[in-house]
Amino acid sequence: MNAVVEKHIESEIAEAGILAAAGDAAGAFRHLERAHVLGQSSTYYHTRVHWLMLKHGFRERDAREVAGQVLRIGGAATKTPLGIYPKGNTGGANVNPLKPMPIEPDLAEILEQAERE
Repeated sequence: MNAVVEKHIESEIAEAGILAAAGDAAGAFRHLERAHVLGQSSTYYHTRVHWLMLKHGFRERDAREVAGQVLRIGGAATKTPLGIYPKGNTGGANVNPLKPMPIEPDLAEILEQAERE
């Protein structure tokens, strides 16, 4: 995992925490989704972001999100080391966990920059 990407992941996670504390659950989750896209190739970050999404589900009393994240944590921990993950997938229980998705341009630029370094 590239240090530049790690910095952006940590920034997205921090912003999610700020928004959650301010009561903006949707905004917080949006930043977790962005962190997920950036961290998918790292077992540590992939699993960590799903853990944070699980905690978000509990805070919001969202049974679907909680159940979805329990499954995704297992997948992230076991499949990511093998390079098996759907690129661009935002990671929430509202999307198919196996479906690749388009990557937002600013996130794609961060990931492309990391590949060049």
